[in-house]
Amino acid sequence: MSGHSKWANIRRRKGAADAVRGSLFTKIGRELAVAVKSGGADPEANTKLKDVIAKAKAANMPNDNIWRSIKKAAGAEGGENYEEISYEGYGPGGVAVVVKTATDNRNRTAGDLRHTFDKYGGNLGTNGCVSFLFQEKGVLLVDREGREDEDAVMADALDAGAEDFAAEEEGYSIETAPADYYAVKAALEKKGYAFLDGSVRMVPVTWTKVTDAETVEKLEKLIEHLEEHDDVQEVYHNWES
Repeated sequence: MSGHSKWANIRRRKGAADAVRGSLFTKIGRELAVAVKSGGADPEANTKLKDVIAKAKAANMPNDNIWRSIKKAAGAEGGENYEEISYEGYGPGGVAVVVKTATDNRNRTAGDLRHTFDKYGGNLGTNGCVSFLFQEKGVLLVDREGREDEDAVMADALDAGAEDFAAEEEGYSIETAPADYYAVKAALEKKGYAFLDGSVRMVPVTWTKVTDAETVEKLEKLIEHLEEHDDVQEVYHNWES
């Protein structure tokens, strides 16, 4: 089975946010709030919330901060009202970009993102202008260390209900239908699997290659500055790197 490498894009997606711990905690706090709003404050009954809590702990977010965010979102301390909004556009070199946000002021967010796209040679478009170039998929990444038997990992993934499997230099990428993501993750966890990264995300159907050095630099700056924005939760693109 095959698939384009997810590792480089995920490292880039995480890089800017991880560099600024306070910004990362802000983003996770909003992600916790959105998860509570969509499925309630009990992580045992809300798998999305359970995943975000695990993400928060992996980022060394203090437990007090995690549960304070959950209580605020549940209304115990008058939490903010965030809404999830996706924005679409093109970066330099015709690279398709989808930006997922959690915002309490959509006008501010749209204005900031439009300015960022313009500044680095892209343009913010209308809903639907690039989303057709992506599919929503569950993606789980497994480290090779301790899991050197590629065939065994693939068999476990397929038995758990995965749609696709790719062995890469850094490890294994397991792809699922969005509706099957949590079931596949739980089945693999029962077999002792731990994941370096995992979420339901936008996966490109087609990729765009960019070789011009100046365009590459503009793309890197565009993605970096989008990721640094407090309202931005995820940046997806089809830049083949």
